Amino acid sequence: MNKNFSYIKASEYYSKITDGTHDSPKQQEIGRYLITSKHIKGRTIDFDTAYFISDADFKKINERSQVEQWDVIVSMIGEYCGFSYIERDAEINYAVKNVGIFKAETQIEAEWLYYYLSSPIGKQKLKQIKSGSSQPYLSLGGLRNLPILQPSNNTIKSNIVSLLSSFDSKIALNNRINAELEAMAKTVYDYWFVQFDFPTPSPSGRAGVGSPYKSSGGKMVWSEELKREVPEGWEVKKLKEIADTGSGGTPLSTEKAYYENGTIPWINSGEVNEPFIVSAKKYITQEGVDNSSAKLFNKGAILMAMYGATAGKVSIIDIEATTNQAVCGIMPKQEYFRAYLKFGLEDLYRYLINLSTGSARDNLSQDKIRELQFIIPDEPILKAFDKIADSAMSKILSNMKQNQQLSSLRDWLLPMLMNGQVRPMDIFE
Repeated sequence: MNKNFSYIKASEYYSKITDGTHDSPKQQEIGRYLITSKHIKGRTIDFDTAYFISDADFKKINERSQVEQWDVIVSMIGEYCGFSYIERDAEINYAVKNVGIFKAETQIEAEWLYYYLSSPIGKQKLKQIKSGSSQPYLSLGGLRNLPILQPSNNTIKSNIVSLLSSFDSKIALNNRINAELEAMAKTVYDYWFVQFDFPTPSPSGRAGVGSPYKSSGGKMVWSEELKREVPEGWEVKKLKEIADTGSGGTPLSTEKAYYENGTIPWINSGEVNEPFIVSAKKYITQEGVDNSSAKLFNKGAILMAMYGATAGKVSIIDIEATTNQAVCGIMPKQEYFRAYLKFGLEDLYRYLINLSTGSARDNLSQDKIRELQFIIPDEPILKAFDKIADSAMSKILSNMKQNQQLSSLRDWLLPMLMNGQVRPMDIFE
């Protein structure tokens, strides 16, 4: 190790290291969030799947383990054991359970600890203090005894944090831009195809530039299929009439030949949670495809998660990929239907969850998805929307690819910066 770095026991460096409640407060319809280990997924907290607790339980938990600005919280049990998150907000509206809390106190200290725990060095140290096999966990004593790598002076620490955080700042900016772009495209979809105030043709016949249809007195007719009024001349069709569908499969997990050195992307339902999927977390072999129900979907296919926490979520793949059986692949028969179907399926999200059967987050099926009914606008209107949506989605895709490159570069530099192999100034020389 570089002479400018040494290990210090966490309890000797941080003013306080504690953990959240081990009780199970009663779930409420409204209240304050309870964040547990499964909600810390690296760089984010998943509030969508967290549940509410009462104000009384919230206050009771926070008497012992209140999360504050610049705390670093760490998942202590389960699938995401060892994942960490920096709390940057001054006002915190959640309590924690089975979560470790490091009182870092300043932004630089919080970011240093976060990057250290995210680095191969930090992950190895966390692995050494983990217990359990089928259900890994970290003890509070283990976190307090965790060796924390520290540079010999704060200038080194500040320079490293500044470089690494510059990557994350750009990634965060791209994510904000993407959210705004998607919101803009979704607003146009709502305005045109939910409120039916799509622009009427101009006097020259050009679609998408005239006055709003319904607000300007455009004729509406009753649709018996949808039990509502729709613009005159528009049809209603089932998804199976305008798109082909298919679902995937899982090669036998005990057969190494189906996975080792695999080159074919294989996507599970948990990955269907972004506007685009630009890479896969797992890969399978051609032999795995041939000996399972996995199917190769073409680039541009729409994927919808059918099971689990992401049921009803929609993504477009920017790669050729297979999926597991919890994903439905949707291939529009006309290219200009792609964006319309994506936003239409997202608009049906709550309806789909109610339609599904099973437990809390419920299961969909390919048959139910195929039977979904869509209003079919006039072709010129569809093509005009596709042009608007495609412009936004292309920028989103470009930003996502840039984020992937930035993340890869950051993760490549991270261990070398943490052990002193590379100095921040070396990168810019």
